[in-house]
Amino acid sequence: MNTAEHWLKMLLRLFGGVSALAIFAVVMPWRWMAVVHDWLSMGVLPEKPIVEYLARATSGLCAFYGGLLLVLATDVRRYGRIIRFQAAAMMLLTMVGAVFGLRAGMPAWWMLGDAVSVWVCCGAMLAAQRKLQ
Repeated sequence: MNTAEHWLKMLLRLFGGVSALAIFAVVMPWRWMAVVHDWLSMGVLPEKPIVEYLARATSGLCAFYGGLLLVLATDVRRYGRIIRFQAAAMMLLTMVGAVFGLRAGMPAWWMLGDAVSVWVCCGAMLAAQRKLQ
């Protein structure tokens, strides 16, 4: 295994492992979500069915994505096209999400942190994948 392959596997495992932790928010008590929301200085978390559904569904999708990255890490040469697709798609989705997040009133530090972390990790995945070819 060469250096690029090693680093790509490590990136996929790291980003995938962190994303997979979102599974806890799927089953987290609502009261805990409200405490975290308030701790982040976002005010009172609205007790509306759509808010809870979207929070849990988004967490579930993040956990699924993390699991997918962990699977992709098992054979980065075989799954190269999928790795490139998901990295580019995540970078694009993060840009669009940042625009709408800021417009919706999300804190700038949150959106910047999200965008930078995704762009650094996914950009590194793309660079490592290019070196494998």
